[in-house]
Amino acid sequence: MDTSVLLPVEAEGFIQSLETFSLKEVGSKRWFKQHEYIEKLNMQAILNASAMHDEFVNELLVSLGKIPILIHEMILVEVWKQKVFPVMCQLQDFNPKNTFHLYMVIHHEATIINLLETVMFHKASCEAAADSLLDLVDYCHRKLTLLASEAIRDCDETHGQKEATSSMKELQAQSTSLEFEISLKSLAVLRYITDHTDSISVINRMLCTHNMPCVLVQLIDCSPWSRCRQGEVQKYIDGKWQKIPVEDHLKMTKLDGQVWLSLYNLLLKEDCQRKYDFNSFNKNQLLKLRGFLTDVLIDQLPNLVELQRFLAHLSVSDPPPPKKELIFEQIPQIRNYIVKENSGKWKAVAKYQVKETFNPSESDLRQQAQRLAQTYNLDVMESLLPEKPKCGFCGKEASKRCSRCQGEWYCHRECQVKHWSKHKKSCQLMAEATEKIQRDLHISS
Repeated sequence: MDTSVLLPVEAEGFIQSLETFSLKEVGSKRWFKQHEYIEKLNMQAILNASAMHDEFVNELLVSLGKIPILIHEMILVEVWKQKVFPVMCQLQDFNPKNTFHLYMVIHHEATIINLLETVMFHKASCEAAADSLLDLVDYCHRKLTLLASEAIRDCDETHGQKEATSSMKELQAQSTSLEFEISLKSLAVLRYITDHTDSISVINRMLCTHNMPCVLVQLIDCSPWSRCRQGEVQKYIDGKWQKIPVEDHLKMTKLDGQVWLSLYNLLLKEDCQRKYDFNSFNKNQLLKLRGFLTDVLIDQLPNLVELQRFLAHLSVSDPPPPKKELIFEQIPQIRNYIVKENSGKWKAVAKYQVKETFNPSESDLRQQAQRLAQTYNLDVMESLLPEKPKCGFCGKEASKRCSRCQGEWYCHRECQVKHWSKHKKSCQLMAEATEKIQRDLHISS
């Protein structure tokens, strides 16, 4: 089975064409085309990394200098979601019949952070981010602060209650649910930055401006990817909450590992120790970690024994104050520029986009469906799933696919029949799009 999405030459063309957009252009046809490019690049990057093949997407993003573009576009959508989308939801005359286009914009941020999580594993990508790495550090801090506050921890509790909500309220719920996933991806990105960066400005930003070690201590303490429901311990693994058997309660998840490795880097690297202020507050926060550094945890991540020794020494000593070095501190530019450029224009941008961008005709929707049918190769999507598909109605493991659109799964025909009233519209759009693509391919051949 061929599960490739792009050939290297196609990926090079897509990456070469990547550009920055203004806030007003978010959701436009040109923007949407780039979104499709990034979706394909993301899928190909994941396939290459998981199969340990030539990671040409990463190499091209580095060599063509496009990682700063990805960071800019991710932050652009973040600002749009915070400043424009809420205004749009309050406009009384805006109640679109189809919110698919809006959802794709909201999902764009998740696509880019997912791609960055894949490529930032490599030091060359971190270095290629150049000055935009400061913006990425700020972005991760915003997401992790939100995550530590537990404001989005239980977002899925209401995510399934869609029956009595309007389409825009449902979209807001989807956006909140997606925010949790984005924040978890940001944790991995931050860890890779701590792995690779030697930049004094970036280290200063993480330690002095944001006090990232204390944010990470809070994450260890509240563990937002773990919860107890009806006496069952659940952990967020592979994109969903999973019941954890008693014998695995103390087993470290990937998310736990990312936090501990980030702390290890920020506290034990010589450059970081020289910059960090181990004042009484920071010291007391860090010493909370000693209660979590059990033998069971260290057995799973042996490097942590060094962190344990460091904390033992910290408990009986007062490190010298940080050395004051005369440096020209770099300031993140991307978000500040976007906000400054559009300050006072949020409502105007929202009204413009409601009229010109997010009011698609039936023919526009069909064209979008056709493009997405080409973007999402079903065999590729299945290969990216960490487990077998789930029934679109009851959520159980599924083995039967909708024969018409091939895009939805069911465990039994009874579930398919019960779900048909909801699935009918999207099934028709996807099926018609697929049929048109097949006709076009037949004609061209």
